[in-house]
Amino acid sequence: MNSLMLFGSIPTSRSTAGRFVSKITEFILLLIAVTFVLFHALHLKADFPNNSPWMDWSKYTDEGWYSDAAIRHFQSGHWYVPGDFNPAVALPVWPLIESVVFRFTGANLVAARALAVSIFAFILLVCWLLLRRWQSLSTPIGKERAGSLAPAVAVLLLAVSPFCYAFTRLAILEPMLILLTLLALLAASYATLEQGSSSFFWRVRHQHIVPIIALGLLLPLMVLTKTTAVFLFPAIGWLLWARAEYRLRLLLRLSLPVVALAAIIWLGYYGFIVRPHFLNDYRYLFSANAYTGITSENAFFVLRDTFADGLWIGHILYPLALVTTVITLLFVPRILRNPLIPALLLWVVGYAVFLAYHNNLQPRYYLVVSIPLTLLVPVIFESIWRHSRIIAPGQRLAAALAIAVLVIIALSDARQTLHYVRNPEYTFASAASQIHDIVTADHTHNPLILSISGSDLSLMTGLPSICDDFGTMDLAVRVRAYQPGWYVTWNQVDDDKMDALTPMYQLQRVAAFPAMDDPERNLLILYRLDSALPDTPHRLHRRKPIPRLLQTSLGQQPSTAQLEH
Repeated sequence: MNSLMLFGSIPTSRSTAGRFVSKITEFILLLIAVTFVLFHALHLKADFPNNSPWMDWSKYTDEGWYSDAAIRHFQSGHWYVPGDFNPAVALPVWPLIESVVFRFTGANLVAARALAVSIFAFILLVCWLLLRRWQSLSTPIGKERAGSLAPAVAVLLLAVSPFCYAFTRLAILEPMLILLTLLALLAASYATLEQGSSSFFWRVRHQHIVPIIALGLLLPLMVLTKTTAVFLFPAIGWLLWARAEYRLRLLLRLSLPVVALAAIIWLGYYGFIVRPHFLNDYRYLFSANAYTGITSENAFFVLRDTFADGLWIGHILYPLALVTTVITLLFVPRILRNPLIPALLLWVVGYAVFLAYHNNLQPRYYLVVSIPLTLLVPVIFESIWRHSRIIAPGQRLAAALAIAVLVIIALSDARQTLHYVRNPEYTFASAASQIHDIVTADHTHNPLILSISGSDLSLMTGLPSICDDFGTMDLAVRVRAYQPGWYVTWNQVDDDKMDALTPMYQLQRVAAFPAMDDPERNLLILYRLDSALPDTPHRLHRRKPIPRLLQTSLGQQPSTAQLEH
């Protein structure tokens, strides 16, 4: 097969044979991709891959934190815990979806991660649809669409990626944000201005309204999944701009209904739910994250690190995507006429701006960047070959080299992903199970756990928990209000945690469990909290797994004074 066939047009003289070979090749590539997606669904209770290049805090906390509302709703019928960390107030989409799943499966880690893997499968499907959509739009009217394997190549690269394998198996917010962004881009590609009367007016009107409504729904859902979604709006706006034929007046006509619907939904949520009931929690989420580590003195180093840490995506794929983009901008700018390419670039640049501003360069944040970067490589290659009128020997060589590099990337990534699939470890899950057995066997102490990883433990074991790090109430006040019976920490008890606990408790070390691979968090320690107050009888085991104050319905938020009593 001509090496150019991987991205370019099929020669007319061999159109039938070439099209058949292209279809077979596409089927094989997609079959391999589906196989690797199925690998994602194996060993769902296993640890985040130990000794991987990605030391990310999310593997200890985020799955539980952002599932807390769903977990607590399943446990007690109420999702809100006054004074504790309640991110669902500002980010309700993911826990709402989990709540639907938990209704059938119960609140557990396997169900949450199975949902995350399903989201990744949908991400690949929408990537494939999006690339085929813009390939179709770039084909002149009256001409048959040229065969292309670029969509299948992009899907394969994402499916075999060890970086995607590690993070899309976690029940965190980023995969859902990516899926909604891709759906918004796909909806924007169908947006069109309603034309005048027609014998098929109902059909024209349907084609006009559905993408507008979809976008109006997707934009607020993106923000209510993860507030950093606003950095992705320019990418969606560009596709609307392209669909409006790059004319401002038409863009306003096209986008105003979208903006109006999105604003109504978001303002409705904020005005009727957040402001009257959960404003303090809403503000707290932003105050806990509303900081920037970038200053005039360290700006160069922050930008350097933001750029360099992209290597987490892939040591070959990331540089290839950057080099390909630079070559396009400098030497083949006509490729930018394909609106999808500027949109993907705006996606990358927009989120990179957030990364630099936030200056908390956790690998999981780069998952949002990895998707458009991976899509750019085959899309740009395809556009370059299609814009070449005559295939010179040098271009043939470049095409062959490009294919060789992509094959190397796919094989290398597949090998690393298969290593993770074949060698699962269960240190965190094992530690959680043993903690559950110890806590439930002791009928003299409240089963409520205090821990920064408490929400993860709740997801894995069903034990109730509150956070020792984030919350709208001071930790000492929360401890007095909820009176946990157990404290779980990593490696050591920090001074501020000890200060909050010692007025009421004596910490008795019960057990320690080696878990995970972070040198600062590789030993999970369980403490029993014995009363330090004089003449205080042992707290009896409570029949209900959730303390009374945790059973709070909408709008019933005790004041700090009430909680202190």
